[in-house]
Order: sequence, then C-alpha cells, then structure tokens
Amino acid sequence: MKVVILAGGLGTRLKPYTHALPKPLVPVGEYPILEIVIRQLASFGFDQITLAVNHQAEIIKAYFQDGNKWGIKIDYSLETKTLGTMGPLNLIEDLPENFLVMNGDILTDINYAELFNFHRSGSSSFTISSASREAKIDYGVLEVNNKNYLSGFSEKP
Repeated sequence: MKVVILAGGLGTRLKPYTHALPKPLVPVGEYPILEIVIRQLASFGFDQITLAVNHQAEIIKAYFQDGNKWGIKIDYSLETKTLGTMGPLNLIEDLPENFLVMNGDILTDINYAELFNFHRSGSSSFTISSASREAKIDYGVLEVNNKNYLSGFSEKP
C-alpha cells in the first residue's frame, strides 16, 4: 500500500524552531512528528512511502534514509520550486490507482488501513478524513452570502 507524505513546507508558524529543523522533524515527546506517522503507517501494513520534500530536504533524507529502520520502503520526490499543497503529486510517476496522501505534520489516532480500505471499497475518486473541533475565536466574524455581500456578524463565536 502506497503513501505520499507532503513534507516540504517551510514551517513558518513554528519559527524559530524550524530554522534548524524542518517541521516534520520537530519532536513530540520521544520522536519527531513524521517518525510517529511513519511508525503508525508501518503498523497498519503500509509498505511504501514517498516523502515529497523541499525545505531542508537533505535533513529529512538523512534522518529517514530508505526506511529500513521501520521496515518500510521510503523514497523521495524533490520539489525544486513551490507547487502548492497537492502540486508535488505531479512529480511522482509511479502512483497506483489508489494511494494515501497526507501531511507530514498531522498527528491522529485514525486507523489508516481502515480508511484506505473504505476508500477502495467505494466508487469515489477520493476520500477525505477530517475531524470537527470547536475553537474559541477572540474576534468578531463577518458572514457573507453567495454574492460575497455582508449578511451578518457573529461576535466572538
């Protein structure tokens, strides 16, 4: 089962930490975020990962190498110019019909194998996993209609 992990961002919201480390290598507890993700994927039976890298790519490559340490094959796709969130997929030539694509800095307890199998059992072109959360917003929020005209205002929802 193939996975593409998008791991090429600049990590600007985590500066100054990301001056020295790429965001996927920032530790959470004992391991870097991306290592936790790779361990999870390996435990669910995924056997091939392509890391789409850009910013500080050499550090990521040096850390993960070929993935042998985790019993998984890792290769790399180098984005030499900014291509946007899904742009790096255009650089990967050997993508199968079904594969998992994800960000390299998201931690979750989702069962990746169940998600992948759910997608393969259906007829959709793609399946998205998301989670709801409530967030306190310290500012008022403008509401607009389908013509982008102001239609309301919510005070600190």
